[in-house]
Amino acid sequence: MTLILSPERSLDKVGAGIAVVGVVLLALLTLYLVGFDTGVISRSGLYMHELMHDGRHLMGLPCH
Repeated sequence: MTLILSPERSLDKVGAGIAVVGVVLLALLTLYLVGFDTGVISRSGLYMHELMHDGRHLMGLPCH
């Protein structure tokens, strides 16, 4: 049995890995903006905070 290394498969794995890392980073940024941001990053004052206020309490995240 002969194993042939295909460069296309290794590039697919690298591309998939980059996509996974990108999705995880985007999810963490979204979680921060919804869960913990009080206008420092979003530059929206307390608009994002007030918009997500009840959702924060339902998820058990502190906001006061």
